[in-house]
Amino acid sequence: MKKEEMCQSEINLTYEVEDNPSLFKKILFGFQHIFAAFGGIVVVPLVLSSALGFDGKTTTAVISASILAAGLATIVQARGVGPVGSKTACIMGTDFTFVSPAISVGSVLGLPGIIGATILGAIFEIVLSYFIRPLMKVFPPIVTGTVVCLIGLTLLPVSIDWAAGGYGAADYGSMKNISITMLVLILTLVLNNYGKGMVSSASILIGMIVGYIVCIPLGLVDFTAVQEASWLSVPNIFEYGVVFDFKALLAFIPAYFVTTIETVGCLKAVGEASHTNMDDKRIGSGVLADGVGSIIGGAVGAFPNTSFSQNVGVISLTKVASRHVAVMAGILMVTLGFLPKLAALISGIPQPVLGGVGIVMFGTVAAAGIKTLSRVKLTERNLLIIATSIGLGLGVTFRPDVIAQLPEGLKMIFASGISTGTITALVLNLVLKEKNIKTEENIKELGEAI
Repeated sequence: MKKEEMCQSEINLTYEVEDNPSLFKKILFGFQHIFAAFGGIVVVPLVLSSALGFDGKTTTAVISASILAAGLATIVQARGVGPVGSKTACIMGTDFTFVSPAISVGSVLGLPGIIGATILGAIFEIVLSYFIRPLMKVFPPIVTGTVVCLIGLTLLPVSIDWAAGGYGAADYGSMKNISITMLVLILTLVLNNYGKGMVSSASILIGMIVGYIVCIPLGLVDFTAVQEASWLSVPNIFEYGVVFDFKALLAFIPAYFVTTIETVGCLKAVGEASHTNMDDKRIGSGVLADGVGSIIGGAVGAFPNTSFSQNVGVISLTKVASRHVAVMAGILMVTLGFLPKLAALISGIPQPVLGGVGIVMFGTVAAAGIKTLSRVKLTERNLLIIATSIGLGLGVTFRPDVIAQLPEGLKMIFASGISTGTITALVLNLVLKEKNIKTEENIKELGEAI
């Protein structure tokens, strides 16, 4: 058996990419993906709405549109529509990479300008998707493993903040928050490791539901948003208008370029977790789905869509890699996009509950990257690439102010620890040449003989 096959056989998937579980299981597993991604999908429109001073009605509409767009983009990515979509269990949603350019554009041109830049930028990413083949040549295991490892490591601080009660919370790090986190974490681990069949596969969902219920009598669940939300909301195409401006596009292009690189890394990580070969054609189709998903987002009044790396941990932990589950997650998100009350109920999940499963999920992603790197020969050159890439990636993640004085364009590119580490690994892999070990050994032998 080859080494790669041995590594993959260590963890048997309960459902592989093309397996199609029963409807009930797809709904159950689909909600796990939604719970893992929902915070990111909802927080970005909340941050933008607050920064740009949107009223309550507009904010609610933008959040519903973001959920709807994420669902539609996920369906396109996982199911595949012609050449569009990687046909893997990849969940889509809007990303913090676009917050800075969206605020800069929105402060001048409002929501119509953001929507116009979203659509024009998506066309740029669609064009990029046809040039994935040369890009994939510079993604050998040394780069892929480093990127996947960084995805997990850079997300871990987020899960720790969740565990403590949320960044800036008055009760940050309280015993109550930590206790809830540990309850959810231990329950998830026990169910995942000792549970049988669906109990093991649904361990994340069960852990979160139990944590949610425990938090209600402790006063950690606020139902105000649920009460205020309407039962039905129907986003209108281009409801707020659209403004196409070249200057706005220039602000969005660096963000689209960064997310393209991150999507390549994310899809490679999905392939690792799913035991699926992600060749350049499949990766290109996935990036193409990013672009199409962003056009959908702009059309319904939301923001650009990209792949969500946190859901890789769901696949690794639950051993459910079925793309049909991801399609169901997309369908459920579309439904939630029309039902604000249910969306508010899910978005109200307490931070410590998210922290309990987040620590395990993101740690699992980092471990998957380490597994990939274990197949790489750890020469001095390769160790330098891994060390420098992870060092810079984590450095930017832990101390983001280090790039505060860079020009705006560079700051946007290197604002993410994932993009910083990925670019570093790509460049070093091309620049640093492997020493001719055989020649050195011959010289040494010759010297000993003399």
